[in-house]
This record gives sequence, structure tokens and C-alpha cells, in this order.
Amino acid sequence: MQVSEKSAQVELRNIRVSPQKLNLVAQSIRGIKVDKAMNALRFSQKRVAHDVLKALRSAVANAEANHGLDVDNLYVDQAFVGKGLCMRRFQARGRSKNGIIKKFFSHLRIVVTEKTVEEGN
Repeated sequence: MQVSEKSAQVELRNIRVSPQKLNLVAQSIRGIKVDKAMNALRFSQKRVAHDVLKALRSAVANAEANHGLDVDNLYVDQAFVGKGLCMRRFQARGRSKNGIIKKFFSHLRIVVTEKTVEEGN
């Protein structure tokens, strides 16, 4: 998917966490300024917040280097979470049966956009 001239994106694939847990972290940074989002991720108690912070830093670097955007005016425009693959593991149970353990993966796509003062929030 293409983004506009005032936007930059990053896509992180096959993160070893369920999409439901990743969406809780992504939901906390949607629509806020990048510096506030980085602080929120830095002090978050969630394990996956470190990976989301690395992806957000990469998106900001893409915006600055590839598109020449001003870092001080960047907002997190979108944070998409998608389902990845699902590994299935088997655990022995009683009476010769087995239990299925599902290990989920997910994808994350962050789009940062430059907003100026006259455009508003």
C-alpha cells in the first residue's frame, strides 16, 4: 500500500506475540505525537512494547531520511495489526490423548504523518 508524500511507514513481520496482545500496545499509540508515543512505549509494562518502539523509531528514521519530513511534527497516523502464522505444538495428556498448543505470530504496520499547525489535529 502506498502512502502519501507527507507520510512514511514501516512494516514488522512475524512478531512472536498474538495479534490480540499486540493490538493493545498499538492501540495506545494511535493518533498521538511520535515523542509521546515513544515515551508511552518506553515505560509500558508489555513485553512487545520494545519491538513496537523499535518499529516506531524506524518509521521516524524513514520519514526523516527518505521523505525529508520534520520529526517534531510527526504523528502516528495508523498502526495496523494483522494475523501471522500459527504454530501448532502437541503436549501429551492423560489416557493417550494430546493437547494442542497454538503459538501465534502477528504483523505490525506503522504509518507516521507530518501535520503542520495550520492543518490542526
